[in-house]
Amino acid sequence: MFLTVANLAKSKSKYILVRMLSEAGTGFAFNMKRGRLEEKLVTLKYDPIVKQRVLFKELKKVRSL
Repeated sequence: MFLTVANLAKSKSKYILVRMLSEAGTGFAFNMKRGRLEEKLVTLKYDPIVKQRVLFKELKKVRSL
């Protein structure tokens, strides 16, 4: 068994885990999975601090999956 560069190279993951932060200013956040090549996420979800559905925007990448 020979070691080659092709065997040592890591492939890029298909998905990444991103941090979603509430736009209501409460500081509430959660993690969500998205495709690595997709646009940044913006979603409407429930914020338990203000007890309403509010806009969540992607803050940063947490890790690759």
